Amino acid sequence: MFRRTFWFGTGVAAGVWATTKVNRKLRQLTPDSLAATAANKALDAGTRLKDRAVGFALDVRDNMAQREAELDDALGLNAPVDRELPAPRRHTAIENRNNPRSAPSQIDRTTYSYNRNEDH
Repeated sequence: MFRRTFWFGTGVAAGVWATTKVNRKLRQLTPDSLAATAANKALDAGTRLKDRAVGFALDVRDNMAQREAELDDALGLNAPVDRELPAPRRHTAIENRNNPRSAPSQIDRTTYSYNRNEDH
């Protein structure tokens, strides 16, 4: 008798467990549940993608600042200026085509036209 009771209890427990498992799976496979699951997974994927993109942008910004500092050091832009700059050079705006070494006061100004519409 004890044996029959044991096996009867075991069968009832297995039946309850299987019924619960099947009902839980059926609830997971309803269209509303599937849509909610897909939406949650999409939100999680979007959050992960955003976090990676923000991390990538921060890495790019840090490396850009580091490279700018390296270039500034290489070009001497960060070095203090302890000497005077040379005097600015003056170039003649109009040169005599016959004698390019002539001074600006010796240029024959009648050969040059100041009419800007002449070339067009």
